[in-house]
Amino acid sequence: MSDDFDLVVLGAGSGGVAASRRAAAHGARVLIAEASRVGGTCVIRGCVPKKLMMYAAGYAQAFDEARSYGWSGTVPSFEMHRWADAKAAEIDRLEAIYRKLLADSGVELAQGRAQLMGGGRVAIGSRIVRATRILVATGGAPAHDALPGLATAMTSNDVLDMRALPASLLVVGGGYIAVEFAAILAGLGAKVTLAFRDTLPLRGFDIDLRKRLAQALAGRGIDLAAGVALTTLSHGADGYTLHRADGSTLQASAALNATGRRPNTADLGLEAAGVQLDSRGAIAVDADSRTSAPGIWAIGDVTQRVNLTPVAIAEGRAFADTEFGRRPTRVDHRTVASAVFTDPPIATVGLSEADAAKRGPVDIYESEFRPMKTAFAGSAARTYMKLVVDGLSDRVLGVHMIGADAPEIVQSLAVALTCGATKRDFDRTVAVHPTAAEEFVLMREPARRVAGASSRSQ
Repeated sequence: MSDDFDLVVLGAGSGGVAASRRAAAHGARVLIAEASRVGGTCVIRGCVPKKLMMYAAGYAQAFDEARSYGWSGTVPSFEMHRWADAKAAEIDRLEAIYRKLLADSGVELAQGRAQLMGGGRVAIGSRIVRATRILVATGGAPAHDALPGLATAMTSNDVLDMRALPASLLVVGGGYIAVEFAAILAGLGAKVTLAFRDTLPLRGFDIDLRKRLAQALAGRGIDLAAGVALTTLSHGADGYTLHRADGSTLQASAALNATGRRPNTADLGLEAAGVQLDSRGAIAVDADSRTSAPGIWAIGDVTQRVNLTPVAIAEGRAFADTEFGRRPTRVDHRTVASAVFTDPPIATVGLSEADAAKRGPVDIYESEFRPMKTAFAGSAARTYMKLVVDGLSDRVLGVHMIGADAPEIVQSLAVALTCGATKRDFDRTVAVHPTAAEEFVLMREPARRVAGASSRSQ
């Protein structure tokens, strides 16, 4: 068989698989190379197993609430090794589906690490293939360079493969991976300390969500060690010690490095092929995912645009439709919804209040309440919803929520935001009662108006 292809894809994660299958559907001859398991970070060691672990953690609260609803019986206990076995079987099943999808689409899978050689050539082990187009979709991996000693700690990959729950856990970082695993492992029964240098977790998210998340995490028994710079992490016979700039230390039997991720760009031959990297080590691309080298494109986390699985999939399909389907397509990264699977979960789409106010006057609508289900059980947990509305055009610029079912609710509202819905459109939508989601269409009066940077400068 000839080793000449219309497209060679580096990386069989969600983005690479989507691009290769779409290109093959347009009639292209496609090869995809993967050095590890098919499915990438999301399916094998990220979103999917993480959410399965989140579901496991949620049962502790569900069992507790059940007593308030009239249920009684033996108090259950969590066995980490049983969850780990079930998770491994599920990931094997999903990987097999991904492999079958590729095969059924006519995409050839080459197992091995790929390296660009220039001139449209790609080496995969001892095999050299050629392609008129090359797509890099190698994703990212946990970073270890935020402070000395981090390499001795677990990463998110390791946590998802644990077979025993640590008695105590030190989570280093304040981003979405850090807060998710802090909430999940606390829910499973570990004593968790979350350490980060900022005053609040989730930098970059709307400030009202950040404040309420900090309160919720503390309410779940998580110790928030915030506002102090971190210097080193040491590992000894008694566990881990995190040293902080003020001279204080934090100890735990286990530690998780959740300080961020970096693009998988090392040892791919990118520089030799003329592919330019940006200051973060990511592949620099234009709006069509083209790199600086002719015939080479890049999508997904390796480009550090919006590091979310659905974005990588959309970018991959847009590339294939443009290059092989004669249907030029670009991905709009401005209205991408995202979720943080903490307890309670967060979801958001569009602009934060602070970012919207930089553009002009905004009206802020808010609703905060105790959800019916947990309030009945005596819980003090609260749900918070927020709409950021353009003060001039009435267009809804941002939707933000922390509370049960936030990801499901905001996913639906992302359609309205993408379509340019106004606050009046929300107002004339009839509510579904009794639901939490109805609060988004029942906010009648703004909680406040923010003048906006452009207004203040006049």
